[in-house]
Amino acid sequence: MRPKVMLFDEVTSALDPELVGEVLEVIRDIAHEGEMAMILVTHEMEFALEIADRVVFLDGGVIAEQGNPSEVLEHSENERLQSFLKRFRA
Repeated sequence: MRPKVMLFDEVTSALDPELVGEVLEVIRDIAHEGEMAMILVTHEMEFALEIADRVVFLDGGVIAEQGNPSEVLEHSENERLQSFLKRFRA
């Protein structure tokens, strides 16, 4: 049997803010069911930190950093990634 895979490409980018949470909740539910692999392209960094098993950061179409979410999003030494993440942190 073939594994089920779903690709989400910036699914929240064009949504009204009140709908973003609803869409992320559906994705969260799918993840918790554990029956489908998902590839999620997103700028929702906190959501990625919460839900992902693995994070890949691309810079100019090239993998600049990859690993578990905490390593990549909280402990990266990659200057480009740190600059990118500053936009999402208060």
